[in-house]
Amino acid sequence: MTKRTARVPGGVVELLRFFAVVFFAGVGYEVSRTFDTSERVLGPFNGVAVGVLIGSALGYVIGGVLGRTTVTAVERTELSFADVSAEQIVAGGIGAVIGSLLGAGVAWPVFLIREPFISFPLFGFAIVSIGLVGFRVGQSKREGVLDLFGARAGLTPRTPAAVSLPRFIDTSVVIDGRVLDVVRAGFLHGTTYLLRPVLDELQSLADSGDDTKRARGRRGLEVLEALRREQGVDIEVVEDAVLAVPEVDAKLVRVCLDRGAALLTLDTNLAKAAALAGVRVLNLHALAMALRPPVLAGDDVTVLPLKPGKEPGQAVAYLDDGTMVVVEGGKSLIGKETSVHVTSVLTTANGRMVFARPAGAEPPRSTRARSAT
Repeated sequence: MTKRTARVPGGVVELLRFFAVVFFAGVGYEVSRTFDTSERVLGPFNGVAVGVLIGSALGYVIGGVLGRTTVTAVERTELSFADVSAEQIVAGGIGAVIGSLLGAGVAWPVFLIREPFISFPLFGFAIVSIGLVGFRVGQSKREGVLDLFGARAGLTPRTPAAVSLPRFIDTSVVIDGRVLDVVRAGFLHGTTYLLRPVLDELQSLADSGDDTKRARGRRGLEVLEALRREQGVDIEVVEDAVLAVPEVDAKLVRVCLDRGAALLTLDTNLAKAAALAGVRVLNLHALAMALRPPVLAGDDVTVLPLKPGKEPGQAVAYLDDGTMVVVEGGKSLIGKETSVHVTSVLTTANGRMVFARPAGAEPPRSTRARSAT
């Protein structure tokens, strides 16, 4: 969806036309003064008046064209800068100013040439060229350029990534236990806060008379103990500072806002509510969905077999993300786009492999025998 820009008021074109009329009227006045214009040449008008009238008419026509062209150029410039951040524009502007000053310092010897029609174009060319280089370098090195000015640059502070913030952990994450695998994979290191009501909720589950709840609570306590022993993870218990808020989820949202911390959760509804309240959310459920296999057993996908497989009759194809698809009985389909039915997905240390057969084909005899038994 394209961004719609604000329409430039039509009065701007007329204002630009007015400036053009004034300019060309002045040109007509100056040109007419070079001639003997004391006599009347057009009715009651002398030569000066005629020059002003002709210049004004010319300015009216040319000014309209220039005005509309200028407005169009401004709108195109606005569209080209729509996806450019304020930091890039400011850093690029600073680089352009520095480059222009450097260009002026380098190019000033051209004024030793006494012909202004030669020296001025060379001087302007050098300033524009080096200024453009400065603009591009300033944009590409914007962080270093803006750091030269520090906090006094007047720019909005950069918003840190949610993963770099200290985080409060939700009960759902602790009970699920997969957070331990995420941490051991090298993610989510740093300070993790455990709100006292969350710990009390886990303790209450562990002491419950219901076997299922008791197992979940004990699992959560075991996960917390395992996290505490992980290197690079600092678990801190935070006392309840919002006693007036009764619900644990609401307490988590309130404390995250007060401390500027992120919320680590598996509860999609809590994640949505916290995000609406302005909390930075780390949703492990969204992470799991993002890392799920591109296809699952039972899916039908269209692939292009490219080469024979290792086993007789097999063909090998690839999904868009590079996942290898082994098509049983697909050797005759090499070079032809075909629809295949996914039979299984194998996850290995080196990635995933998808096994499939041509859509509509009968499964192998061994598979049918196993299903019959």
